[in-house]
Amino acid sequence: MPRPAATARTQVAKARPRPQPGPGPGPGPTLRVGAPRVGAPRVGAPRVGASLVGARRQAALRLVSAPEPTTYTKEGLLRRFAPLVRHVVERVAATLPRNVDHEDLYSAGVLGLLDAHAKFDLRKGVKFETYAVWRIKGAVLDQLRALDWVSRSMRRKARTLDGVTRRLDQKLGRAASEDEVARELKMNRGEFYRLLDHVRGAVLVSLDEVRSNEDQESATLADHLPDPHATDLDARLEQEQTRLVLLRTLDMLPEQERLVVALYYYERLTLKEIGRTLGISESRVSQVHTRAMARLRLRLNKALAVEEVAA
Repeated sequence: MPRPAATARTQVAKARPRPQPGPGPGPGPTLRVGAPRVGAPRVGAPRVGASLVGARRQAALRLVSAPEPTTYTKEGLLRRFAPLVRHVVERVAATLPRNVDHEDLYSAGVLGLLDAHAKFDLRKGVKFETYAVWRIKGAVLDQLRALDWVSRSMRRKARTLDGVTRRLDQKLGRAASEDEVARELKMNRGEFYRLLDHVRGAVLVSLDEVRSNEDQESATLADHLPDPHATDLDARLEQEQTRLVLLRTLDMLPEQERLVVALYYYERLTLKEIGRTLGISESRVSQVHTRAMARLRLRLNKALAVEEVAA
């Protein structure tokens, strides 16, 4: 049997509380199994990727920091972006003929600017200037297609023919013949001539196009064309002078030769009719006419030479 004193000491030792470990070195307090750590994901819960979290955070920042869309009045829009319209028009018109009116293209560009302002969406993440350039250029090109009465396919054929012709001229060192151009285009003569007929109407020249040389003043092509209804005084005076010299020369011919010339050129009679009128044969009329023309040519040249010297 145990001693009573030892039994009492054992019961007292069991009743005393055990000392807790201090902050000194050694392992820290252990966590109980099943107790979740603060901030740690739960066991078995899906883990959200860092990329998705970053994308959502950036989207939220964009929504918070997105600037309010700038609205313009019509006058303010034109004042702000008129240089942009002019820049686009000049770039497009650099490859066009000089007779194309730039003001018509500028008006079309302004309409394109207004359309861009009406349809611009700030949520697309594109600057308004970038979007407006494409809308302005598209409006200018549409205006050019509307002004051009030739179809786009005909313009393409004309450019192809012109490019092949220039390339052959440079290669041969001379003007290429039609057969050489047709062979280069892999066409027979019939197809090549039909192509020429199609593209001939695509090449037009404006009468209002201004042309100038270094030694001449600027003038349009219409200024160099003669007026069919105008009277050319120099030509009329020269014609009248020639007629007077011809009449004087005719008066110097013998009577028979003068009659043959008058009946043949003024009365419009045939040689047979002149022969019956003068009572001579047709062959004789031909001989008289030949002799009269030779004599008239000789005397007329002498008379004109005298007139030139006198003038």
